[in-house]
Amino acid sequence: MISSYEIIPQKGLGDLAFGMDMEKVVSDLGEPEEVDNFESEEEMNAVLLYYWEKGVSIFFEGHTRQVVAGMETDHPDATLYGKKIIGMPQKEAIALMKANGAEEFDEEQEDGETRLSFEEQMIDFYIRDGKVAFVNWDVIVDSDGNVAVL
Repeated sequence: MISSYEIIPQKGLGDLAFGMDMEKVVSDLGEPEEVDNFESEEEMNAVLLYYWEKGVSIFFEGHTRQVVAGMETDHPDATLYGKKIIGMPQKEAIALMKANGAEEFDEEQEDGETRLSFEEQMIDFYIRDGKVAFVNWDVIVDSDGNVAVL
């Protein structure tokens, strides 16, 4: 169960924390509705668990231990810095990030969607029709499954 949809950059989502083992996440949230595995010899193994009904997807990474390395949500109760973020107009989302120390961002257009990337905070907003449709945020994880401290 997700206790809160509070997005905490470089920390997690409510009680779901970056660095948690996959077993703990599945124990807490139950079986995902869908799973994608990304395996390659050169890169770390990665798994993406989709919890469509809960409005969250969780990305795991690591060679020896796979841990939460990224999250994405489109849940209408998702908050960032105390404000509901899903459905927020693009200009307000930028102002919210600036008010919280994120001055620089990149803007990219693709397939009728805008992505606002705040690299220093490792958070991306995906904008459709001028409003935030979903948010993706992550951390850097090493091959042993340890979260890098920025």
